[in-house]
Amino acid sequence: MSFLWPISLCSLAAIPLLMLLYFRMQRRRLQFAIRYGSMGLVQQAAGHEIGSRRHLPAILFLIGLTILFLAMARPQMAVSLPKAEGIVILAFDVSGSMLADDFQPTRMEAAKAVAKDFVERQPATIEIGIVAFSDSGLSVQIPTNDQTAILASIDRLHPQRGTSVASGIIASLNVIAHAKGEEQILGFEIPDPSQPSPALPLPAGSDNSAVIILLTDGENNMDPDPFAAAQLAADRGVRIHTIAIGSAAGTILEVNGFTVHTRVDEAALQQISLLTDGVYFNAETEEDLAAIYEDIDPLLTIEKEETEVTAIFAGLSIVVLLIGGLISLLWFSHLP
Repeated sequence: MSFLWPISLCSLAAIPLLMLLYFRMQRRRLQFAIRYGSMGLVQQAAGHEIGSRRHLPAILFLIGLTILFLAMARPQMAVSLPKAEGIVILAFDVSGSMLADDFQPTRMEAAKAVAKDFVERQPATIEIGIVAFSDSGLSVQIPTNDQTAILASIDRLHPQRGTSVASGIIASLNVIAHAKGEEQILGFEIPDPSQPSPALPLPAGSDNSAVIILLTDGENNMDPDPFAAAQLAADRGVRIHTIAIGSAAGTILEVNGFTVHTRVDEAALQQISLLTDGVYFNAETEEDLAAIYEDIDPLLTIEKEETEVTAIFAGLSIVVLLIGGLISLLWFSHLP
């Protein structure tokens, strides 16, 4: 326990002084009874049963004052409280295939609109970062609870070239590592899985302080291997929730004069979520995409936090003082 106003603890010095004063008053009362009272009064003053009861209100009064003086110092205690907090990385696929119009007006614009609604509904304790990936990954917005900055970052996203899902995952992991002051993955080189890891891997999904939401049509067509990148996330305990934007049947898209058939790679996205203990969602319409965000819960953590408990101490002192006063009135018809 700590105190915001520790100087107020000096008031506790009054407690032993009040005790000495009470003992002195009791001694004088006994001397007065012996000197001026009748034998019956002396016996009553010295009686064991009445003498013990007489001290109880005073004891409660001193205990109540002690608690009240502690409350004056504004005590703080470490209290375990559930909080919705953490880091959410929205990793957007900005490849050319996101221009497909099976979502209106395009996959990209539909994803941006629903993501902005998701951001606006998050509590201030959730920090959101934005990552964009096509043939490489880029941090567009570091994690922050400034919703104006986050929404502006989403608005700046626009389609580019190929799709490297691994680059988006690694860029997201680096953003999380930077925000938490941890070691980042240098560049976009994925370590050889046959080589021993420099650090012991964490159980998949064990890090409740950060999560990646990967929005993509899932058509990976560039190195590195997205499953190896997902394993890096799993080793760090970071969950990846994958959201497939588009249908498994696919649609026809014209890119730079070429006609391309684009469709969701459900198997790949399901495997990424499975590796990291995340959840796979398939959004075939704008309504499905909006409903998916409703199912993504904020990160709930139990943390010990220094909390001021002055009100608890003050309330307890009042209760003790009232009990002492009530006992004194009922037994002796006066306050202590």
